[in-house]
Amino acid sequence: MPDSKLKAYLRHPMVLIGGGISLAWLLIALLAPLIAPYDPLRMLQPLAQPLTPDPAGGMFWLGTDLVGRDILSRLIYGARTVVVYATLATLTAYAVGISAGLAAGYQRGRTDMVLSFIANVVLSFPVLVLYILIIVVIGPSPLNIILAVTFASAPAIFRIVRAISLDISSRDFVAAARTQGESPWRIMLVDILPNATGPLAVDFCLRIGYTAIKLGTLGFLGLGLPPPTPDWGSMVNEGRAMAMAFPYLIIFPCLAISSLMLGLSLLADGLKDVSGRMERQS
Repeated sequence: MPDSKLKAYLRHPMVLIGGGISLAWLLIALLAPLIAPYDPLRMLQPLAQPLTPDPAGGMFWLGTDLVGRDILSRLIYGARTVVVYATLATLTAYAVGISAGLAAGYQRGRTDMVLSFIANVVLSFPVLVLYILIIVVIGPSPLNIILAVTFASAPAIFRIVRAISLDISSRDFVAAARTQGESPWRIMLVDILPNATGPLAVDFCLRIGYTAIKLGTLGFLGLGLPPPTPDWGSMVNEGRAMAMAFPYLIIFPCLAISSLMLGLSLLADGLKDVSGRMERQS
């Protein structure tokens, strides 16, 4: 990316704020073993209020849960669960969706018809219902969650890439590449895909946030990662029975999910705004 474009992105306030929030959660996830004050599975003092001193030294900054585990430590390790699996699942969905979308948009004909039919069938189901159905059938595990997200999200990505490929494949530089004898996959990956990076970058940021929410929802429903893995959704589920007496049990995990989604949404809006301005100026 040229320096002028990079500076335009970095000067946009929503890119800075959203990118800062997202980067902060990424660093928290990567540095979890270093910054978490306690082992997230260690049972200490049940239902300690926020800012309660630890008799053994230290402080329960956000309190403890029903069995005495430190909430701050579980939130920090839960960030690793959400950020890592949401990113991996979204990247896998993008690999499938981009490959299918490029093939359908460039090849057209029967290839487009078959792939579009499969995508429309999957998209006809509500996404959350599809997640739940897949996890119930194959069971909750990290790999199965990634497979479920890929299966449910790839069709929407496919439709975006297909629409862009249909437009770009009719342009002169693509026709020139065909005339020079370049292979179809080289044309798709070198000539078409780079021209789709703007819309895909915006969608990628939003989709990670949506995936994080879906992972939290699955955890809340007891269909997320197997316990006792720290998971923001399962933390809300575990604390909801005593939320009236101890509201902090669900407030802090909900704030974590909301802040991550806010950061990614602001980042996506900022990227979209800057890209739109550049297109209008060109």
